[in-house]
Amino acid sequence: MARSSSSSRIIHRTSRARLSIRREPYWHLIAEGKHLGYRKGARGGTWIARFNNLAGQRRLKSIGPADDTVEADGVEVFNFQQAQEIARDWFKQATQVTPDPAAPYTVAQVMKDYITESERIKRQPLKRTRTAIEAHILGPLGDIDVNKLTHATLKAWRDALQDAAPRVRTKAGRPQAFREIDKSDEDAKRKRQASANRVFNILKAALNYVHTHDSQRVSSNAAWARIKPFRNVDVPKIRFLEPAEANALAKGCDPAPDFRLLVQGALLTGARYGELKAMKVSAFDRKQESVFIPKSKNGDARHVLLNAEAVRFFSQITAGKTAKEHIFLRFNKEKKVMEPWEDSEQGRYMNEACKLSNLHGVNFHILRHTYASMLVMNDASMRFIADQLGHKSIKTTEQYYAHLATRYKLQTIRRTLPDFGFEVTPVTTPAQTDAA
Repeated sequence: MARSSSSSRIIHRTSRARLSIRREPYWHLIAEGKHLGYRKGARGGTWIARFNNLAGQRRLKSIGPADDTVEADGVEVFNFQQAQEIARDWFKQATQVTPDPAAPYTVAQVMKDYITESERIKRQPLKRTRTAIEAHILGPLGDIDVNKLTHATLKAWRDALQDAAPRVRTKAGRPQAFREIDKSDEDAKRKRQASANRVFNILKAALNYVHTHDSQRVSSNAAWARIKPFRNVDVPKIRFLEPAEANALAKGCDPAPDFRLLVQGALLTGARYGELKAMKVSAFDRKQESVFIPKSKNGDARHVLLNAEAVRFFSQITAGKTAKEHIFLRFNKEKKVMEPWEDSEQGRYMNEACKLSNLHGVNFHILRHTYASMLVMNDASMRFIADQLGHKSIKTTEQYYAHLATRYKLQTIRRTLPDFGFEVTPVTTPAQTDAA
């Protein structure tokens, strides 16, 4: 029978030297049912891993010689730490369940595998993607074997999305509420088709992912490859605030000065609400005149450069705070303490500020658009704006703001090109003159 021993007996070379020679390894527990063993021989020891599965079956893996007499190189000779890492990797492989190619692979399983991998790559939870999957994909499609999906099924599902009433935020425990729309309104149609495209793109990305990485389980993409998105629906009308409106909104935040700082921070950086509420004092670099955002929406980090006003703003609101404190804090009236902002807490504050400033429907997306629009209309390049906003592709920036650049250039040319006072005299041919 295997005997357990304290970890110190096999971790260190000097401790192993005092052990008796024997064939039964000295075992070190790594996790339940998982051990790393050291087998002491006459000419030195060797490492071995042991795994007991739930059925009580025992599996062993030889790792290699221990560094009893020769320095470890991690290739042919191993110290305790190296042997432990190899054992852990083997345990992972040993506990993985190989999927049965003949078993149904449902859309729900596809979405689970895809979202897990996407979050691993982007290093952050994709809450909105998960919400879209749960709201629109799992119900109608989740139980279907992906290999039994048909072009007609997917197209009918996609088309039904454009006809469905928009969901509205509903409190937990209550039935989902929906917003009525005027189906004769062309802009309403465009928005529903744009929404249908976004949901379909999530499903298509997941299906393409499993088709590419596990072609044995998903052998064909014919069901979805030929379904095209609705065209010309992703050209939203960009609303932004003029400087006077931005100042009026900030004034409307006077009853909540903690929220006013959040609004001003958004206008000075173009950062999203989630990025602002997570921002720590250490993110502000006064020497480099920038703030660091470790995770943009696409998962990448970025540095947002600041103008002189923004540098003064962040210098003032970070003064006296430690590097690990949040820059933007909310006053909790019940606890009478300052604490970080939470998800969706900004809505009621923004609604109140809009009422006091006589503005309608302003949100943090509009503040972000305002920041970007001001850059465009002051002749910043699309590449620079994309970097400031954290857009992965410059095409996204151009989609939203290129028209503003064209409009501003036209306004500039009309304002700055002098009027020469030319009189235009039409050119006539001799024949036209004789006829006259």
